[in-house]
Amino acid sequence: MTVPEGGNGPEPAGIVSRGVAAALDVLVLVAACFAVQAGVGCVRLLVTGPPFRFPEPSLWLSGVSGWVLAVLYLACSWAAIGRTAGARLMGLRVTDRAGALLGLPRSLLRAALCVTFPLGLVWIPFSRRRAALQDLVVVSAVRYDWR
Repeated sequence: MTVPEGGNGPEPAGIVSRGVAAALDVLVLVAACFAVQAGVGCVRLLVTGPPFRFPEPSLWLSGVSGWVLAVLYLACSWAAIGRTAGARLMGLRVTDRAGALLGLPRSLLRAALCVTFPLGLVWIPFSRRRAALQDLVVVSAVRYDWR
């Protein structure tokens, strides 16, 4: 990570940049859900023949599958490279407090907490180290990293 001049380490990210990154990730996930639905529709078209129709899953199935897709997207991104597409665009990286990648178990827990309790971000302005509630639970940090 890059260290700002005169500082001890990368600056912790604030609520606005983290919120924008999260909104961008929601757009990525909506596109991914649309692609999954289109793929299921294409498979159904190949199996049953015309006409092409988008699947119409139940609200329960849509919610559970959307939650699982979101958790996997976030956790795999954080465990592998420390950032999602939204975080990359905003110059953010998710690490442990020492600056190392979280690893898959902690990334999965953090992702599940972020997707289930997104309002945990509201704690950021009240935290001395700009930590969301999810960061406090898994001992993670979100910092600016423009590399």
